[in-house]
Amino acid sequence: MKISNETKVGALTAISITLLILGYSFLKGNDLFSSDNKFYARYDKVDGLTVSKPVMINGFQIGRVSKMQLQPDGSTQVEFKIKPQYDIPKNTVASLESTDLLGGKAIIFVLGDDKTIAEDGATLQSTMEKGLSEKIAPLQRKAEQLMTKFDTVLLNVNTIMNKDFQHNVDRSFKSIANSLETLEGTTKKVDNLVGTQSTRISAIMANAESISANLKNNNETLTHIMTNFDNVSSNLAKADIQQTLENANKAVAELQTAVNKVNSGQGSLGQLLNDEKLYNNLESASKNLDNLFIDLKAHPKRYVSFSVFGGKKD
Repeated sequence: MKISNETKVGALTAISITLLILGYSFLKGNDLFSSDNKFYARYDKVDGLTVSKPVMINGFQIGRVSKMQLQPDGSTQVEFKIKPQYDIPKNTVASLESTDLLGGKAIIFVLGDDKTIAEDGATLQSTMEKGLSEKIAPLQRKAEQLMTKFDTVLLNVNTIMNKDFQHNVDRSFKSIANSLETLEGTTKKVDNLVGTQSTRISAIMANAESISANLKNNNETLTHIMTNFDNVSSNLAKADIQQTLENANKAVAELQTAVNKVNSGQGSLGQLLNDEKLYNNLESASKNLDNLFIDLKAHPKRYVSFSVFGGKKD
């Protein structure tokens, strides 16, 4: 049986169309003849993720993204087709992560430890890793802020670094240099002084050491002296000094009372000192007694008459 050219062309066309449909479906993530398991996950953002992107575990591809569908709440439901020979635990997390610097994304399965295997059509937990641009954005903002501050600092430095400031800085450095030279000279003088007086310094140190040794050797004597001082202090503290002072004050008060009585004419001594009449009588009696003694010396016979053989009466 001879096949016509038209039949051959038609069959080739049908085969080509079939292959085109199958290839298109494969590129869209639909494999009409596969028995892969389907899993789902939802993401708030799917930038860089497209159909046919790989699904991997530790860098090994186990499936691909087969479908993406926008949900009413704004999230995106992503369908994965996973080869049936791979068991996926129920608590596995489907992480949306970057795969290159250009923003390409892939799904990375983080296998859980649940003994229960997820069934075909199950919805997995999802998480999103920040993209490179999202990670760089905070650094970029900080860098911009830092550049702004650096620019401000440069402006301030340019404002400060005028001719007067430079002149003052030069003078300051010169002053510092002069101070260092002076300090160096002083140091040299001190070194020379120490060198020339080293003998005296050694003698002083020896004397200090000798004094320290003497103090150490006479420690018991010094302790005894301090004990004696302590005993004297204790005895003084125990003495009734207050009572003695009170007795002295009392005696002074009594003496003052006696003096006041004498001054006021009370008592014999007070009358003797303050009675003018008595004074005059005493003075008169003293004069009379004086005259009597004078007359007695001048005429003793008038007052005393005696004779060995008997005297003559006048």
